[in-house]
Amino acid sequence: MARASSKKVIYAAFVGNFLIAITKFLAAIITGSSAMLSEAIHSLVDTGNQILLLYGMKKSAKPADTQHPFGYGMELYFWTFVVAIILFGLGSGVSILEGISKIREPHAVTNVSVNFIVLGMACVFEAAAWTVAYREFNRSREGRGYIDAIRRSKDPTVFTILFEDTAAMLGLIVAFVGIWAAEALAMPILDGVASVIIGVILAVTAALLAFECKGLLIGEGASAQVVAGVREMVTAEDGVVNINEVLTMHFGPNDVLLNLSVDFSSDLDSDQVETAITGMERRIKEAHPEIKRVFIEVQSIAGHLSDSMRQIDMSNEE
Repeated sequence: MARASSKKVIYAAFVGNFLIAITKFLAAIITGSSAMLSEAIHSLVDTGNQILLLYGMKKSAKPADTQHPFGYGMELYFWTFVVAIILFGLGSGVSILEGISKIREPHAVTNVSVNFIVLGMACVFEAAAWTVAYREFNRSREGRGYIDAIRRSKDPTVFTILFEDTAAMLGLIVAFVGIWAAEALAMPILDGVASVIIGVILAVTAALLAFECKGLLIGEGASAQVVAGVREMVTAEDGVVNINEVLTMHFGPNDVLLNLSVDFSSDLDSDQVETAITGMERRIKEAHPEIKRVFIEVQSIAGHLSDSMRQIDMSNEE
């Protein structure tokens, strides 16, 4: 269901950006506005980004194989990071360069009314796409604040589209003000200034997106609620003396690896320990469907502490 919702957001953004890109390019050709050309490039880049996100979702759904025993879930994180790079390199870079060129050699924008009509249409399309993305993101917040929800989210598709659409709305406002001011004040240079500002908005958006994707790429653990739930379940098991360590890692939005180091009572024989482990694995996966793989290591507290100290000593020697 979550994956279907993500696709709905991406498809909505793709259709909106594709239509907007066509109208913006036509307006830029007719009027010669740098701000409008920057907006057209922005929409074209966003359209390509949605294709990359859909490709990433398709690749991440491939089943595990011998070369990738934990699956391909991180493909989605990689392609989202690529989206951030493209947004910065093409969207921001071209917009800033176009703006600087217009500032150096300013020329009046013709048929200003065409720009305003196109910007108005673009606002309608962008607002529709932004509303879809916002609703899906709001549904996944679970009462958390916006910043906290973004930081904790393991599905980059929804907040990526939300970032892009928010930047697009801001860019439309800047383009409208820049073109209007250039015409009203007879200062064509302001059209170029607007283009540079649009480029800066895209650069900031790309930087925020890249920062969020970095954490997912290098490996993020499950939420504190999931870890606490696992601890509670394992502690309640008969024969468990202590939980030495709980390690988790997301390989995808709904694909978590769980490693447990557990100290069992010495009164249990090997068959009883195996039965307890089998039961724990089943109950953990039932309570937390996002946990796909569970590895439980049977280890005494003393043995675990000894291994931990050995690792610390090796780190200090390095």
